[in-house]
Amino acid sequence: MLVANVLSEITDVVTDAIGNQGLYAVFFLMLIDAVFPAASEVVMVYAGAVASGALVGQSVTLFGYEFAEGFPAYVAMATAGTIGYLIGSIGGWALGDYLGRPWLEQHGRWLHLSSEKLDRAERWFDRWEEWAVFLGRVTPVIRSFISVPAGVFRARFGPYVWLTLLGSAIWCFAFAGAGWAAGANWESFHEAFRYVDYLVAVGVVALVAWLGWRIVKRRRKPADEPA
Repeated sequence: MLVANVLSEITDVVTDAIGNQGLYAVFFLMLIDAVFPAASEVVMVYAGAVASGALVGQSVTLFGYEFAEGFPAYVAMATAGTIGYLIGSIGGWALGDYLGRPWLEQHGRWLHLSSEKLDRAERWFDRWEEWAVFLGRVTPVIRSFISVPAGVFRARFGPYVWLTLLGSAIWCFAFAGAGWAAGANWESFHEAFRYVDYLVAVGVVALVAWLGWRIVKRRRKPADEPA
């Protein structure tokens, strides 16, 4: 019940921001989500619902220009989310590269990056290499904790940018499309998808636990036994 109440409060804050500020709110919320979780699923689903024209009194405007309801507004919302997330991701990479791991191990709690999370991120990058960026961008929960570690572990900037752009575009256009299709019933879709979030999160935790078990098992092998 507590979790449901917290999620409901977050949803209200996000939808109010998008309802009042439209494209600007989508851009900045997704920019934040690249480094710190900002309910990106809710942001993009609600943005798609606004674009559909199903929510009375809400429209999609940019510098005074109002996009037509439907496909033009949908593309504008999804693009704003994609670009915002990409810029936030570049900022997160630069932050990680500048601060380095020692500083983050001491102060990373402000970004929810403990030494244990950095260890898991390092194993993630070791396991998947450059594709860790793309996989992280399309994985709920994990996607907000990829940017800074990517800078810490010196992921190549060029592939990092393009894989982030690809993953962010898939995420934003897919969720905005779902909101567009759901229209005024967007909240029902979000409630249903929330359980998928939980399942994916459990799957990610299981994957990390399995990788950790493999590493521990490998280290415990006798010295004369081949790895």
